[in-house]
Amino acid sequence: MKTEKRSVLIIIVTLLIVLSITSNIKAASSTTTQNNVSTSSVNQQTYDSITSTTTQITHYIDSYYVMVNNHTLVLDTPAILIHDKAFIPAKNIADYTGIDLAWNPKLNVVELKTAKAYIQFDLAKKLVSINGISGPFENIAAMSKGKLMLNLEWFSNYTGAVQTYNAVTKLINITYVKQPDALSDAANSSRPVAKFTFTKPTYRMGETVQYVDLSYDPDAEGMRYEWTGKQDAFFTAGTYPITLKVFDSAGHESAAYTRSVVIENSLYLNEVQYPIYNQPVGTSFKTDWNMVWYNFNDLPILTKQVFEDTSRTLLVSDSPETIMEKGILYQDTIHGKGRLYADHLNGTTDKIRFTIMAKNMTDQPVTIKTTNKGEVYPSIYANLIGHEASVDFMLHDPPNMEPLIVPAGQSLVYIQMPDFYPGQGVNVFYDVETDGDLQFSFVASDSNTPAANVLDMYKPLAFDGHDRGTFPVADKTWNVDLTSFTTPSRLRFGDGVDDPFVKGYDTERKSEVTDMGNYGMIYHIHADKPRKMAVLLLAKGGPFKGPFKINGQFIMAPSSGVIMAFESIEVLARTSGTEDSFDLEFTPPAGSAFPIDVIFYPLESLEQLKTH
Repeated sequence: MKTEKRSVLIIIVTLLIVLSITSNIKAASSTTTQNNVSTSSVNQQTYDSITSTTTQITHYIDSYYVMVNNHTLVLDTPAILIHDKAFIPAKNIADYTGIDLAWNPKLNVVELKTAKAYIQFDLAKKLVSINGISGPFENIAAMSKGKLMLNLEWFSNYTGAVQTYNAVTKLINITYVKQPDALSDAANSSRPVAKFTFTKPTYRMGETVQYVDLSYDPDAEGMRYEWTGKQDAFFTAGTYPITLKVFDSAGHESAAYTRSVVIENSLYLNEVQYPIYNQPVGTSFKTDWNMVWYNFNDLPILTKQVFEDTSRTLLVSDSPETIMEKGILYQDTIHGKGRLYADHLNGTTDKIRFTIMAKNMTDQPVTIKTTNKGEVYPSIYANLIGHEASVDFMLHDPPNMEPLIVPAGQSLVYIQMPDFYPGQGVNVFYDVETDGDLQFSFVASDSNTPAANVLDMYKPLAFDGHDRGTFPVADKTWNVDLTSFTTPSRLRFGDGVDDPFVKGYDTERKSEVTDMGNYGMIYHIHADKPRKMAVLLLAKGGPFKGPFKINGQFIMAPSSGVIMAFESIEVLARTSGTEDSFDLEFTPPAGSAFPIDVIFYPLESLEQLKTH
């Protein structure tokens, strides 16, 4: 009887081997069937030795070699880049991780089964179906050397694998945790699992701790994370326990998972340096008075060459800033290039219509050309008004305004804003060019008053202490040396000392005036061959909200809300030390307080810091 059983077993094994060989022969002869799914070069003995609950894969783009749990294997097709996105060989990676991916000969598709989805790849038609919804391969899959390749990020999202891709080194890291079979029971499957690790055993003080999330939910319901003790970096040597709990969408809680990170007694970055090197551009980091006082308050002022452009006359209408009665806010004459700037708030109990009138003071027609403009719809938020008008002006978009011809001795409406209600305000910029003398009048009128009559019906309003007048400078250029400085240094805006206020003349009061804050002015900061550095903003006079344009890119400071004086530092930019030039464009936004400091902070190479 034992002999008969042994004979039957031998026959079964033989049949399985024959079937396997036959299947391989068919696979080799196929064109666009299962041959398109990459097959692993690793033999069964090696595959068994590397398969475990956690699979870690390290692989370089375009390399045929791959490390799987410290075993070196050979791929049929290497990972590739398509439009700067990493694509991995589907069958190889599925084999290494144990993910269910196979050729379906009946449907002529490759099937991928995950906890999140049932996915089919039609290789002939280049279509992918996800839970029955079909679409093109684009951004999901591709073919390379006859093998199916999958977008690394997409593959990770649908399988629960954790992936990183370094665009500089072209290194791919994949960590996949195989869900234990016991969790498939209905009684256990609803509880998520918390787990994480670090990319290396120890870190230096001030070095970013890199966390690798290995958590998963057997039901694939999505998870909420609750960390205790987690920090981006630690600044004192020691061992720090870090605990993670995860919760699924049904509220089920994982067991707490704790792992300790070891911080060496070796300095990488201190607490001041760390955000300067690591905080994303366009965001801020919190400060306290001690940090500001000891690190940023008394920095040297950078020497600058100042050039004032006197080719354009600046008319500023900001007084009365809060309009308490209707009338003419300011008026003066421009011949040639001019900039019209106004900032006003409706302090009355009625709607107000804000108009800029152009009156021809000659006996010949005069033409107005508008070369740039910045506008904002009426709003109750003073900081928003100044910010948005400044953004609009610094965009330098074509103003889409036809030239306006003003007949001799007549007045025409140059600009009329939508009516603004009590408490609302407006801020506007207009760069104009005229071929004759034109008197521009900023007028606050009743919303029902015909524009043609406003100059006759209203009288000039009294000065209330804010900026008003005609100024000979509308643009300033500061050339600075950002190559040779070695300690944190700054430029200061709006203090009247390091940045002197422009002097002008108020035609209504017949007196000299000062543009306190240089409102309406455009600053152009230029440097050749800047060194590697961070560019920071510190508000000192009060709330601040405004745009900066750095090498053609807008940075909103801040992205939302306002920056309060001394409470935070905004990261405006970083340079690599390889740029040909550094250019910063700025205008003092209405509604913001001054002065402000723009700080230039030298950065060492992080590679050098690692060796210190």
